[in-house]
Amino acid sequence: MKIILASASPRRRELMKYITEDFEAVSMDCDETLPDNIAPTAASEYLAVLKAKAAAEKYPDCVVIGCDTTVICEDEILGKPKDRAQCIADISKLSGKAHQVITGCCIISGGKVSSFSEVTDVTFRKLTAAEIEAYADTDEPYDKAGGYGIQGKGSALIVHIDGDFFNVVGLPVARLFNELKIQD
Repeated sequence: MKIILASASPRRRELMKYITEDFEAVSMDCDETLPDNIAPTAASEYLAVLKAKAAAEKYPDCVVIGCDTTVICEDEILGKPKDRAQCIADISKLSGKAHQVITGCCIISGGKVSSFSEVTDVTFRKLTAAEIEAYADTDEPYDKAGGYGIQGKGSALIVHIDGDFFNVVGLPVARLFNELKIQD
């Protein structure tokens, strides 16, 4: 059965190739407004389900995968920075602290909906204001949750991770691979 990855993320599309080359990536627009009472740790999976359901309506005879990644620091979701000031504020919040990166995934196949969240703990080293500003002056942070890319220049900001590296990039490869095997 054909696999649809409902994602516009170039990093997620690249990681999906570690699982299979036989998929089509599509960008889906859906309302990503979170309910007021949702726990930050549940947000990624909630959004992944929304994205997968939107794609499944368009591709009902396919296996559809929806994903969303959030960065959570002290119970606050840090999204993609809108501008340099927000990037500096978000990286400053992460400086010297551990935070969680959560990727929610939803698989819809034959009308069956299953979802999960993968959590990776990431610890930043204590950063100077100059280091934070220099990173914000690159174009790397602005399309990434939390305002950093672990697979790029952002790797110099990090001292430790506990969990799946690829999850921080945007797709928990091993877990998704195993979940897709269960779907067969």
